[in-house]
Amino acid sequence: TLTGFSYDNTVDLGAETWRHVAFIEQAPPTPGIATGARGGAVSAWLMMSDVCKHCVHAGCLEACPTGAIIRTEFDTVYIQQDICNGCGYCIPACPFGVPALGSRDRTAQKCTLCYDRLRDGMEPACAKACPTDSIQFGLIEELMPRAARRVVELRARGEAEAQLYGDRAAGGSGGIDGLNALFVLLAPPETYNLPAKPRLPQETVLPAMLATAAAAVGLVAAAIATLRKSR
Repeated sequence: TLTGFSYDNTVDLGAETWRHVAFIEQAPPTPGIATGARGGAVSAWLMMSDVCKHCVHAGCLEACPTGAIIRTEFDTVYIQQDICNGCGYCIPACPFGVPALGSRDRTAQKCTLCYDRLRDGMEPACAKACPTDSIQFGLIEELMPRAARRVVELRARGEAEAQLYGDRAAGGSGGIDGLNALFVLLAPPETYNLPAKPRLPQETVLPAMLATAAAAVGLVAAAIATLRKSR
């Protein structure tokens, strides 16, 4: 059954799953990409190793009332477990749904980008373990052009929708201003369950509050006008 989860044993990022490898089934496939031995269409697969994006402007960090979430000297976003009070404010503040409360101590959990390893001069475990170099670690100034070249290569091979997700040069959207975890995608972000235009909740809540306040003022003005007419 093409459920989108047939090879996925973690389903999503969570408090105990800090990196999620998604197997995304597509049926019918993109025309001309995959055909069976007898000429019939077969399913196409997309794979993505999802993780915390360590946003340039992180909503979780801004929402944390205790200062438990900090930006490290490596420009990563880190949750200090000894300070987190488990309020959960960071969860809805993340446009990617990354932080989650642990089932045991009920504190917020997410990828630390192996902060302990970085301090010891080592690369994150995920990048160290990846046998194909699909996961790479380094300075964003070095990774960005490398990823851009990869997109050019993929498009030359016929992957017309290949794109770089999280590009700082694109200016970001909704106040995020780019990601510190880049993704080379073969399809639109929505296919990978990523927002096409991620926005900080603060960017949408304030306009909504102002609109509500304006509506309330309008109702009060209408009520006063009605009262005057009745007199």
